[in-house]
Amino acid sequence: MGQELSCARSSQEHEFFSAVQTGDLEAVESALRRDPDLLHQTTIYDRLSALHIAAANGRVEVLSMLLGRYVSPNVLNRNKQTPLMLATIHGKIACVRKLLQAEANILMFDSLHGRTCLHYAAYYGHSNCLQAILSAAQSTSVADSWGFARFVNIRDGHGATPLHLAARQKRPNCVHILLDSGALVCASTGGYSCPGSTPLHLAARGGCLDCVRELLAWGADRLQRDASGRIPYAVAVKRNHGACAALLDPTSAEPLVWPSPLKFISELDRDAKSLLEAALMEANREREKKILKGTAYSLPSPAHSDDGIDDDISETSESELCCICFDQICTIEVQDCGHRMCAHCTLALCCHNKPNPTTLCPPAPACPFCRSNIARLVVAKAKDEGDKGSSKLRRSRRSWNFSEGSSSFKGLSSAMGSFGKMGRGSGRIADSNDMVDKP
Repeated sequence: MGQELSCARSSQEHEFFSAVQTGDLEAVESALRRDPDLLHQTTIYDRLSALHIAAANGRVEVLSMLLGRYVSPNVLNRNKQTPLMLATIHGKIACVRKLLQAEANILMFDSLHGRTCLHYAAYYGHSNCLQAILSAAQSTSVADSWGFARFVNIRDGHGATPLHLAARQKRPNCVHILLDSGALVCASTGGYSCPGSTPLHLAARGGCLDCVRELLAWGADRLQRDASGRIPYAVAVKRNHGACAALLDPTSAEPLVWPSPLKFISELDRDAKSLLEAALMEANREREKKILKGTAYSLPSPAHSDDGIDDDISETSESELCCICFDQICTIEVQDCGHRMCAHCTLALCCHNKPNPTTLCPPAPACPFCRSNIARLVVAKAKDEGDKGSSKLRRSRRSWNFSEGSSSFKGLSSAMGSFGKMGRGSGRIADSNDMVDKP
């Protein structure tokens, strides 16, 4: 594991580099006491410094000692790769963090493919390294000089962004992190793969269903064509990726997409966002089951049934059933009014908000209970014991018809009915037969 050593110029250098590679801190310090110049020596062929070798092999103690002796964290090897790049390639997160603390330059490009450390993290699927580099970019001069959004969408020598590489290499966790950080979901490549490919084309080429799901949920266009005029569906068919092709077929029901109004709610709580994302992915899973039903690619049935959900609700006395759908437990709370909904109804509410035709800006979602603008969404906490009775009462009302409620709920009721149709930027509008069942 780690970087192989080329021949050294002398046995003393070879022993020094070998000690660095194995993490023998005492031997490294002893060799430097005998010959301080070893600190600036490199291997003959690859021109690897001690810092490169320590970073690639995850020897964080040796790395810290070398950095403490004022060795530049941006020293280059034969391919103009920095120690940070090698640590990222091999997934050595402790060394990545140490080098970032030492202000290693995250904007340096190598001479192999013109890639940065962010490209390598996405390509090799090291999501922890990817997250560390993105966090560093938000708190360094990169945010001021380049801008964070530009850094996330940085292109290599072949015109590929980190998202392109993550999608092509079947790295769904990295795809999610990059999309959540502002990666452009419909960006086209330059000369990488087939020119003009989007991340969705590359995910279809690799046959990664999880990557396809993530990209579709973030608004990837199923009808966008590459330089050869192919849509992602055609790429998946050519590569015999049947399940991906079924989901990418323009004639199939559109996926649910992360609604734009949620992006404008200030300080969206991370836990609340996770719940909403999970609800969206669950709804898309239901859509997938309908699309793949009866094919060789059918998804497995969920481990629990609707009856099992009802049992869980009755056993959890402090849980409050959503007063909109009477089906899911309230998990999202609106601030500052304090009203609660389930994650599915929250998504339907935000999907139902259409952009203003004059400004093209989506209006802020309003609370369906009090009609006040939603300023923030947080995870709903369990209510006090005194609310047990009201929770049971709400469960007994499950058979109520939406139309019997107040007018505030009628609009949202229609939104829930059209929830399965709400998509953006891809395919056709689903007809009533394609409509996704309410999860």
